Formats: sequence, structure tokens, C-alpha cells
Amino acid sequence: MFENLQDKLGRAFKLLSGKGRISEKNIEEAVKQVKLSLLEADVNYKVVKEFIKGVTEKSLGEEVLKSFSPDQQFIKIVRDELITMLGERPVPLRLSSQPARIMMVGLQGSGKTTTTAKLATLLRKEGKKPLLVAADVYRPAAIDQLIQLGKQIDIPVFTGDRRNPVSIVREAMQQAIKNINDVVILDTAGRLHIDDTMMGELKEIATLVKPDEILMVVDAMTGQDAVNSAKAFNEVLELSGFVVTKLDGDARGGVILSIRHVTGKPVKFIGISEKPDGLEVFYPDRVAGRILGLGDVLSLIDKIQANVDEEKAREMEEKFLKNKFDLEDFLDQLREIKKMGSIADILEMIPGAPKDVDLAGSEKSMKRTEAIIHSMTLKERRNPKLLNYSRKQRVARGSGTSIQDVNKLLKSYDQMKDMMKQFNRKGKLRKGIKGFPF
Repeated sequence: MFENLQDKLGRAFKLLSGKGRISEKNIEEAVKQVKLSLLEADVNYKVVKEFIKGVTEKSLGEEVLKSFSPDQQFIKIVRDELITMLGERPVPLRLSSQPARIMMVGLQGSGKTTTTAKLATLLRKEGKKPLLVAADVYRPAAIDQLIQLGKQIDIPVFTGDRRNPVSIVREAMQQAIKNINDVVILDTAGRLHIDDTMMGELKEIATLVKPDEILMVVDAMTGQDAVNSAKAFNEVLELSGFVVTKLDGDARGGVILSIRHVTGKPVKFIGISEKPDGLEVFYPDRVAGRILGLGDVLSLIDKIQANVDEEKAREMEEKFLKNKFDLEDFLDQLREIKKMGSIADILEMIPGAPKDVDLAGSEKSMKRTEAIIHSMTLKERRNPKLLNYSRKQRVARGSGTSIQDVNKLLKSYDQMKDMMKQFNRKGKLRKGIKGFPF
């Protein structure tokens, strides 16, 4: 996410590294580099112009903190301006009606239908009882797609007669009241391009249901085209906000940095993966941190809290302290890590994480480890000492690996066990560990 922009901005910051102070002369080249970086990231030209003006004024003004080095000062100024550009703080959904109504709009290919399902998943986690409404009758298989997604996440989908979107929506509202659904999410029709027929239909639906929210789903990969479409939709429908999808595949960042400034409407959610829970509330300060390569610890904590079972975590801690951690537990830990996303996603959130990590190799290594442990019997997982040469051969064949791979895993496991022995009940290392000066 934002890899290209991150690298280019990093070069701008290096121009000030080692300088005694920020001056008009040494700031000029750094600002020029930032400007080029943003334009290459497909950020709207007017947005870039305003951004650069703000950065330049603050860099040469009284706001510079003397306790920082010039490059640190500049990074802080750029970060503050990015946060201002992105919207400063998250904007929550306004769900005042009973049932609340959310209207999802957007062009074909933006990920509107899958995002509709993801939003329903997110709202259910917050204690809501959502109803999905399949009102896109034009795209082939759109209704069937939403039905399948509804089954996956165990959320009901209303389809009506599958022909008339207005009547489908009208009947859906009655169904929601009958079934005590407190939020209705409408998946409306998309097109490959904006046309009068589509817009007329969307306006008719909006007039009928009086939605609390009209959220436009935009594809981050389409750059300025997405921003232009957003502007056109907003002029007709008076949008309440945006959901920016496919950020996990966007290395530039132009859409996320332009759309609020151009339309005046906030980004409320971002799509960060294809998984049902791959939708996040948009926090401008956290995204600014990711763009600048400063990490996003708060989002990482949120992921851990959302995915890690607290009781399981306490049990695991107890096993660590008692040195009773076996390969079955090791497998459980791998599963917990996978719940939080890819290794790349996790590393991106950690400040100062190395950029030269072989991510593909790490993912393969994790899969290989899982395959090896899965090929063991339960007794072997709980007591790896049982793994003699013939057993290792069987495990290697069953996992599609080699005996060397099996031995490597067992060696890592033994090293982990040795390390655990060095911890006391308070989780502190005992003194006198070989290789440590204490």
C-alpha cells in the first residue's frame, strides 16, 4: 500500500538529512521532490498545489520545532499537511432512522457488491442486525453474487422480483421492519460509465428511501478517473462519503489523497483485502503514517484485539511460562497470525520495519511450516521427540517437503523452547544467559 509514494517521499526527506537547519535554499529541492512524488502518484494537480503551498509556508515559518533535526521537522510538517488533506479525523456513519438506510453506489468493477457485504459484516460486529438488498438488476449475476456473499457471512439478502429495483427496495424496507432489522444496505446498479438512466434510477431510489448515508465505492487503482466519477456522482446524489477499495493493490495513493478535497466529502472506509473483514474505518492520521513509512501501530493493535481470542492468549502465556509449548500450540499461533492478514500488511504497520524482507519467501515458509505440522500425528505434535528418522521421512513425504525442512522446523522449535526456559514468572529474562551481558 502506497509503496511508490512512500519511496519517493523518502528521497525528499533524505535531501534534508545532515543539514544544520531548514532554510529557503535547502527546502526548495525537498519541496520540489515532494511535488513530483504527489503528481506521479496521480494526485489531483490543484490538491498538490495547495498542499505544497502549506508545506512551504510552515517549513519556513515559526512552527518549526527547534528540538527536531531538519529532516524530522520536514517529515512532521508533511505529515500534518497530509492529515489535513485526508480529513483530520474519522467521520462515523449517521444512522438515525429506524431502520437505518445505507445506499451503496458506484461504477461496475469498483468492488461495490463485495464492499456492501463487508460493511454488513462490520456493522454486525458493532451489534447491528443488517439486511442486504440486491437492487442491481442490470449486471449479470450481481444478485447471485450478493446471495452467495450473504451465505458466507450469514446475513440475509432480499432479492424481491429481481426485475424492478425501485419495487425491490420498497418491499425490502417492509421486510426489514417485519424482521426487526435495524440497518438496511442497498446494493444499487452500477454501469461501466455514468449515464442518465442510471442516475435517474438512483435518484428515484434515494427519494423513496431517504437514506441516512449514500456511500460511493471507488476503486483506488483507477486514479483520477475515480475522482472524476466521484465528482459527477456527488453533483447528482449529494453523497455522504466514500469507500475506497483495493488499497492493498494501489502503490500510488492518488485517489485517497484527492477525493475529499475535490468533492468536499469524507472517506469513511477503506478496503484493504478481499476477506469479509477486509474493510476498515478510515483514520486520516493512521493512513498518513503509512504513506510516510512511519507505521500504524494503532491499527495493528485493533487487528490483534479483533482477531486474537483473549482466553486463548492467556492459556498460551501460561504454557510459555511453564515451558509446555508444543507444535500444536505453534500451529495455533500461525493461525492467529494469518487472521490478521498477510505478513506484508503486518510489517507495514510496524514503525521501522525492514523494507528488504523477502515477503514471498516468508509467506511460503509459513505455508511450508503449516504443511509439515499438519503431516504429523497429534502425538508427534505434542511430543516432537517421537520424531525419529523414519517418522521424519513420512512427515516430509506427507507435506511435500524434505527431511532438511522438517529438521529446520524442529531446530527452530527447540531454540524457542530454550529461550522460554530463560523467562521467569514475571516474563523477565533470568540473569546470566549465555550470549547476553547481564
